[in-house]
Amino acid sequence: NHSRVTEFVLLGFTDPQQLLFVIFLLVYVTTLVGNLGMMVLIKTNSQLHMPMYFFLGHLSFLDICCSSSIMPKLLSGLLAERNIISFNGCITQFFFFAVFGTAEAILLAVMAYDRYVAICEPLRYLAVMSHGVCVQLVVGSYAAGSLNALVHTSALLRLSFCGPNLINHFYCEIPPLLLLSCSDTWLNKVMMATCIGFIITTSLLAIIVSYTCILLTTWNICSAKGRHKAFSTCTSHLMAVALFYGSAAFLYFCPFSRQGEDQGKTASIFYTGVTPMLNPFIYSLRNKEVRSTLRR
Repeated sequence: NHSRVTEFVLLGFTDPQQLLFVIFLLVYVTTLVGNLGMMVLIKTNSQLHMPMYFFLGHLSFLDICCSSSIMPKLLSGLLAERNIISFNGCITQFFFFAVFGTAEAILLAVMAYDRYVAICEPLRYLAVMSHGVCVQLVVGSYAAGSLNALVHTSALLRLSFCGPNLINHFYCEIPPLLLLSCSDTWLNKVMMATCIGFIITTSLLAIIVSYTCILLTTWNICSAKGRHKAFSTCTSHLMAVALFYGSAAFLYFCPFSRQGEDQGKTASIFYTGVTPMLNPFIYSLRNKEVRSTLRR
């Protein structure tokens, strides 16, 4: 018989807490302001009522939700002597983070398909990417995120946690939680590698295929100006993909070891804080329509 853990202690960071609080507060506020501003711009300007910006608005929404599932607890923990989170609170935090993180991964693949249709099938773009289709793609992203989160949450709930309860991380995530379980975590590791590997692999494959077709199409454009114009709408998306998938791949596919936890926390900072903060600036600085709307 083992006593059941009812709360966890998030160890977080060993650096000066006050300095980290100021840094993460600025990151979180910038994330909220940038993404909310992007959503308002898209909503208020009729010129931005197109499929590309419809998806961009939902990307901003997911960035806000993804960051908000982590940052408030992190900030409050930096002001407390011990960052304590209940068992139910930990599972809830993981569930919502998994929903929004998975949905964002799929939405980035959907946005790559949108760029493929816009560049390779320009005359059929509005017909193929109708409002109904766009809504279905977004709803599908949220549904897939919810299903993935439900699977992993159910797998976590079947485990026993009998101590220790110290999570060497700043939020509840699968790898550090599995290290604390006194149950056999083999099935959880297999499920994580299978589900997350499938999502990342299929999403990246869709992105690669889309951009391969875009590259072949733009290669046949005679003028350099035409090629530049065709690719200018893709560079922002490619930068967002590189930031998101780079940190996510490192976070979930690094070895399960206590020595790798510090590197995992570094990757998580980009995944949960830096990427959601940078996305609206990446799209606004490199998009002529968004820049002109922002100036107005």
